[in-house]
Amino acid sequence: MAKGAREYKRDGRAPIPKSESTSRIMSANRGKNTTPEILLRQTMRKLGIMGYRLHWKKVPGHPDISFVRRKVAVFVNGCFWHRCPYCSLSLPKSHSKFWHDKFERNVERDARKISQLKELDWQVLVAWECQIKDDAAKLAKMINALLTSKKSGKK
Repeated sequence: MAKGAREYKRDGRAPIPKSESTSRIMSANRGKNTTPEILLRQTMRKLGIMGYRLHWKKVPGHPDISFVRRKVAVFVNGCFWHRCPYCSLSLPKSHSKFWHDKFERNVERDARKISQLKELDWQVLVAWECQIKDDAAKLAKMINALLTSKKSGKK
């Protein structure tokens, strides 16, 4: 192996990509502290929105941003992985059955976690990657409005 090259170990959950570059790109995807998540948090900080927990494990779905006392959860969803309703993303051309099933499970899991949070009287906002890129300030203001409505006792 070349100096500085990284060995990619297969865990058996996904089909083997046809090219090494695809494998390298897919393995670089993160679940926490993604670029859209960081951008939204920076924007929230600029607007003075603080007092949240990251990836809080004590509620269903481990929301990316949780305002525990106000029971407000924010999920920052990547358009590709969570099948954004605003983007018309196609399925990958290779292993399309695998990807179709995976995306279907992701969407079902997301809906289930949101439902569980609502049963616990949490308000949930899903922030899509494309929305954050377009106007992170607008989403931060929506989060602030949710927090304000919870503070004053409104729903």
